[in-house]
Amino acid sequence: MDVLRKEEIYTIEDIYALPDGERAELIDGKIYYMAPPNTRHQRLVSDLHYQIKDFIRQGNGKCEVFPAPFAVFLNKNDKNYVEPDISVICDKNKITDKGCSGAPDWIIEIVSPSSKPMNYFTKLFKYCTAGVREYWIVDPIKKRVTVYFFEKESVEEYSFGMDIPVGIYERFHIKVE
Repeated sequence: MDVLRKEEIYTIEDIYALPDGERAELIDGKIYYMAPPNTRHQRLVSDLHYQIKDFIRQGNGKCEVFPAPFAVFLNKNDKNYVEPDISVICDKNKITDKGCSGAPDWIIEIVSPSSKPMNYFTKLFKYCTAGVREYWIVDPIKKRVTVYFFEKESVEEYSFGMDIPVGIYERFHIKVE
């Protein structure tokens, strides 16, 4: 007789109960543990955050940009919690003391070999269905940026060093080096 093993469903409470220093994300009740980022990853996060923050500061919008670790509660339920590398939120009502309640307008993830399936499949689907408007996957190994602009149902690929248009802003281009 086959016995079906019931998979445990986790909640945001379980994420907050993790030991100090242990980071994980929660997607549809399943915990995904995160490896510490390397130096190249952090340089990319820092540079992208700076470019976006500088653009916004120049008077080009009401949005706010947050680098990881920053909590994003994608849905109303307690089964989804992510920490995108960069989150841009244009609706101030979504920003709380705990993080972002609902989908950010723009998310950027920098992939590592271990996070590729998560970023290219699991999160891609989750972000699209949660209402994220624009999702960038930055691949430092392939020196490529894949841009999903969900509102226009378009996908574009850019090499590092190219001017990449930002979909949520008309006159903003970013160069990923």
